[in-house]
Amino acid sequence: MPRSLPPTKGIFVNRLVRRLGVRTASVSLLVAGLGGGVYLGQDREVQQQSNDSQLVMQANAEELQLLRSRQAEHAAARAFRRTAEDAAAAKAAVEAKAAATKARTLEKKAIAVEAAAKKAEEAKKAEESGAAVPFAGEIPSSCSEYSGSRGIGCALMLNAGFKIDQFPCLDKLWKRESGWNYKAANRSSGAYGIPQALPGSKMASIADDWKTNPATQIKWGLGYIEGRYDTPCGAWNHSESSGWY
Repeated sequence: MPRSLPPTKGIFVNRLVRRLGVRTASVSLLVAGLGGGVYLGQDREVQQQSNDSQLVMQANAEELQLLRSRQAEHAAARAFRRTAEDAAAAKAAVEAKAAATKARTLEKKAIAVEAAAKKAEEAKKAEESGAAVPFAGEIPSSCSEYSGSRGIGCALMLNAGFKIDQFPCLDKLWKRESGWNYKAANRSSGAYGIPQALPGSKMASIADDWKTNPATQIKWGLGYIEGRYDTPCGAWNHSESSGWY
């Protein structure tokens, strides 16, 4: 049969076994703790990386938003500049057009004033010399067979609205009255000029140069004929029947 240990030696062996068990358990706990620490460290590292990634993504999103905002501001600024430039160009065009129109108006007025001054000077010289004031208008081809005061009379008759078939009547009428002489004067009656206005000063209603300008006299005579006889042929017919018109 087996041998039994002495009591003291048995107690020592039991204590040794317990100590080994405690140490074994401690080692096991230490190993388990180290393992858990490794896993915990790995989890923390993963969590940190996730947090870092979220921060990077958030920073990128904010930067992108800022970039878009600046791009929108720049686009708005460019649009505003274009609008301002277009408005300025339109205003400049309107002002330039107005200035050009004003310049043309002033130029026309200057030309008209110059022409009137020239005409007045010519009339003054003609009155002083007794010469006829030159005709400033055009003689149409339908009146080209007539010259001098007759050509002027034909042109002005057409301008007054009468047809060319009326001119033979006007031609005969004023040949009888004055011979188409702008200086013709009737000393007994005081009639004067081509249409033999009575008195001659009546023709001043057309222009002050009535003494020396055949055109002024003819215009007055045509107005007189239209007012009393409708047409030159009407005036000629009356002159034929009564000896005057």
